[in-house]
Parts: sequence; structure tokens; C-alpha cells
Amino acid sequence: MIFSVGAPTATQPTGNADGPLKALILISRIGVYLGLFVGVGGVFFGRWIALAMTAMGTPRAALLIGIPSAIVSLGTLGLDLLGLPLPAGLTTAPWTIAFATSAGPALLLAIAAMLLALMALNRAWYARVFAAIAFAGVGLSLAITGHAATASPEWLTRPAIFIHGLAVAFWIGALAPLATLVSKPTPAVLPLLNRFSRIAMPVVAALALTGLTLAIIQLEQPSALIETAYGLILSVKLALILSLLVLAALNRFRWTPALAKDRGAASALKCSILLECGAALGIFAVVAGWRFTPPPRTIVPETPLAIHIHSDKAMFQVLVSPGKAGMDDFVLQLMTGEAAPLKAKEATLTLSLPERGIEPMERDAELGPDGYWHVGKVELPFAGRWHVRIDALVTDFEKVTLEDDLEVAPP
Repeated sequence: MIFSVGAPTATQPTGNADGPLKALILISRIGVYLGLFVGVGGVFFGRWIALAMTAMGTPRAALLIGIPSAIVSLGTLGLDLLGLPLPAGLTTAPWTIAFATSAGPALLLAIAAMLLALMALNRAWYARVFAAIAFAGVGLSLAITGHAATASPEWLTRPAIFIHGLAVAFWIGALAPLATLVSKPTPAVLPLLNRFSRIAMPVVAALALTGLTLAIIQLEQPSALIETAYGLILSVKLALILSLLVLAALNRFRWTPALAKDRGAASALKCSILLECGAALGIFAVVAGWRFTPPPRTIVPETPLAIHIHSDKAMFQVLVSPGKAGMDDFVLQLMTGEAAPLKAKEATLTLSLPERGIEPMERDAELGPDGYWHVGKVELPFAGRWHVRIDALVTDFEKVTLEDDLEVAPP
């Protein structure tokens, strides 16, 4: 399963989040997965497969976790993009930039899907319709953002993500209600299990086919499975998926037929379903790690971008790598007007993109052993003409400031 909710557009994932912020990003992402797959998927199962809403406690709880998690995920995305600490989430800047990315509409769509699923829990004439719309919203929210959805060719990857997301929601969403129903089996449970198994087989086939397609596109070569962090996460996820498939096969071909002959098999079937639930939670936790891991297809050698800023007093050479929207490293060479090394006590890099409403972002540079000043892991979320200002503190009473524009290319 290759899915990504709330990823920061098609740029490189950010890597400048501090410990608490990174933890909150991962936790909120897992919460969104719970809301979409366990919550929305569970409600869809109740309305369209089980045709009863007697085991909706877990889906309801997942939805109540997922909605605030999506809101938090949106705020932390903005904080990460701007390199701001957690308290800055109370300001408008991180929310503004988050809404400007493709992740903003994706998370809003996810919230709408979860709200519709909550409404579908009511006994109203529109409940089944809302459940179906919410179910479709799961696939749509995944298909409009993230590395997998924006990979080329998009005519293939976006539909694949859409189908993949629906398949995950169908399968994972059914587990908790089934475990509840099996714990106190009634005559209606066995026909329900058989009906779900028949539908689940083509769904799992679609899940496997779309997952394989997306994995091939993202990895590009098999060696990336063990040579890249992205591939290692995928390898762990594949192992968990394999355990899910084994458990699902046991349920389909052993425990469900056994239930028809012996009600005592319900205990073994419930245990197997709960193990599936545990494996699904493991997958959510593992996949959340992709938030900070670029897929191998995006890791390519880049030609650094260089600009030269000068005045009568000083000349600054700025090297930006890779010089595209996403994560960039800056190297500053500070020189006097005569091209001699400029000895500075400290240096500061300030970036802004007024056309996108991004206010000045200030980063302190560090003097490296090579004699150059370095600013690493600067997130430039958009392409465009960024304004660059460099302040070099020469003495306690003298500061040299040079400014220019930097044309950042698309990712």
C-alpha cells in the first residue's frame, strides 16, 4: 500500500523539523490514517456491506480522532515549511502557507469525508449516500497531493492512488466491525463474512496491482529497496502486508468455513482479525515515516544555482543546491570589495517570496572549516523569484548587508 495524506506538495519532504514538531507531524498523520481508513472505511462497511450499524464504536472513535488530527497536520505542515517552532502555530503564517500547497485542499477534503461519515452514522435517509460520498472522498484526498500522486505519468499514478486508497479503506475499515460482530456471533454473521470475502478478493487484487505499479514508479530500480531510506520503509511495510494477506487467507479458507460447523471457531477468527488490525496499525506508523523521506525517483544529481551580489564594500557569492523548490542548502562566500576574504563575526540569510505571501524567513549561517558560511536544510516550498538578503556582522558596530533576487526552479 503506497498512500500519502497531507504531503507537502510535490517537493522534497522537509527535514528541518525539531523533535517535538516531528513527533507531532507523525502522530497527526497516523491519526488522519485512522480517520480515513478505519473511520470512513468502517462506516462504508456498515452501510453498504453489513447493512447494519451495530458495530460502529471503533469507526466512530477513529473519526473523532481523525478530524482534529487533520487540522493539526495542516498546521504542522506550515510550521515545518517555514521552519517555525510549535508556538508559532498560533499565528496565521503557517496556516496561510499550508493552504497554499496542494496538501491544504487534500486535508480539507479528508476532513469533509470524515464529517460526512460521522453524519452517515445517523439513521437518516441520506446515510448510505453520505457514506458512499465519504468513501470516494478518501481516494480523492490521496490522489490530489503527495509524491506518489504527482509522479509521472500522472494519468496513471493519480487513478492508481485513488483506487489504492479505496481498497485500503474497504479492507482495513471492515476489520474492527467484523471483530466486534464475530465476538458474539449470530446466524447473520456467517453470510456477512462470506459476502465480505467474495467482495474482498477482487479488492485485494486491485490493491496489490496498484501498489506494485506505484512502487515500481517510486523506486525505479529494485536495489532502492535496501539502498534508500524510502525503500527500507517500503520493505517493512511489504512484510506487514504479507502478514495481512496470510491472516486474510486463513480467515477466508479456514476460520470462516470452520465457523459454519463449530461456533467455537469464532474465538480463533476474532483473534486473527485482531492481528490484522495490529498489522494495519503498524503499516500506518511505518508509512507515516515517508513524510520525511524522499522517494528514490526524486533523488537525482543537481547542478547548484549560483548568484553573485556585490557593492563597493563587499561581494557575496551564494551557492544554492539544488536550486529548486524543496529542500535546499546555501553556501555563502563573503568577500570585501577587493575580493579578499571578509572576516565576519556572524552571518544571517533572510529569504522571502512576496508574490506567494511568504514573509521573510531568517536563518543563521554557520562558519565551516572551509571558510564559507553554511545554511543547511532550508525549505523553499515554491518556485519563483525569491528575495535574498545577507547580513554580515563585521564588528559590534558595523554590519554589511547585500540583497538580490534568486530564481528558484520548479521541483
